[in-house]
Amino acid sequence: MENTLLQRITLNPDICHGKPTIRNRRYPVELILDLLSAGMTHEEILADYPALEEDDIRACLVYASRLARVKSIHRVLV
Repeated sequence: MENTLLQRITLNPDICHGKPTIRNRRYPVELILDLLSAGMTHEEILADYPALEEDDIRACLVYASRLARVKSIHRVLV
């Protein structure tokens, strides 16, 4: 199931400067993660962005989870 969700995340140098986006649209993964971390619910995000689907939000979470699976982090710049 995770691999199916991850297919929704696309990398295209012509869209959003090559950042990961949802289904080749101008919705960067980081936007959805920022909205979730700010406390918005899935329902609120979907109401604000009607072109998105529930599985798009889940795909962003799977993508972030995969990125967090690193062996070590030596330094994080803010």
